[in-house]
Amino acid sequence: MKGLFSYLIFPGFLFSAFIGLIAGWLDRKITARIQWRKGPPWYQNFLDILKLLGKETIIPEGTSALTFIFSPFFGFLSAVLATTILGRSIIFPREGFLGDLIVVLYLLMIPVISIIIGASASHNPLASLGASREMKMALGYELFFLFCVSVVIIKTNGAIQLGSIINHQMSFKSNIFSFSGFLAFLLLVLFYLPAKLGFVPFDAPEAEQEIIAGTMIEYSGLGLAIFKLTKAILLYTMPVLLIVLFLGKDLSALFLILKYLAILLTVIIIKNTNPRLRIDQVLRLFWGPVGILAFLAVILAGLGY
Repeated sequence: MKGLFSYLIFPGFLFSAFIGLIAGWLDRKITARIQWRKGPPWYQNFLDILKLLGKETIIPEGTSALTFIFSPFFGFLSAVLATTILGRSIIFPREGFLGDLIVVLYLLMIPVISIIIGASASHNPLASLGASREMKMALGYELFFLFCVSVVIIKTNGAIQLGSIINHQMSFKSNIFSFSGFLAFLLLVLFYLPAKLGFVPFDAPEAEQEIIAGTMIEYSGLGLAIFKLTKAILLYTMPVLLIVLFLGKDLSALFLILKYLAILLTVIIIKNTNPRLRIDQVLRLFWGPVGILAFLAVILAGLGY
């Protein structure tokens, strides 16, 4: 029981949710300052979650109540498991299990699937449109994400264990210090992270000005709070995963924080300096130039570059 409690506290749900909500506040604060606004206090995201927990959960008429209610929890639990496995691999690199990287990749796909299922179950036409966009976008970015992860696997001699990837970088050099590694890392930070987190310019599934929050339009109360917590956890987990895969030479607390902040600030700058892309533009981007560059990175990694 004590071991389970320690997993929940650090590096599990409470730790990742806290860091993710603080990161979300940084996003809101920097965005506000760019727009010449003051921005919210640091605890605003925490208050928003508490407020939603006290609101009534409204179930749309004619929906599958069970699917609609439980969809957010599947995404939330998978994100918690992924961040726990990832965090333990950083703290105890030798205590992971074979294939934990593959497990983390699968777990990180479930939050998107839960959004699609929940939005489709609501029977709202705008939510269904948002779910359709989410599905198409996921088919676009997940493939090139796997290409970029393959670069890491190739460069670490076929390692599919997070601890082995970290130990390999500690023994030699970070994977980013190669042409293929730098290209893959750049593609993930510039395109994959904003798309996975639903940030501009890849926020078509929730475009407020077009489809009024899209996939989230029918969610309120507990369900909406769980979705927001899941997004906060992903805002912590995804940058840390990229750090482990590409910048694993030094994972001491100070350098880990600095690397995380650098990635977070890059994503925030991209969010505030680009207009929203249409879903057809997103697909052409992912299946065109980005996908080709990601495949090129795999070829270069195979050639030793």
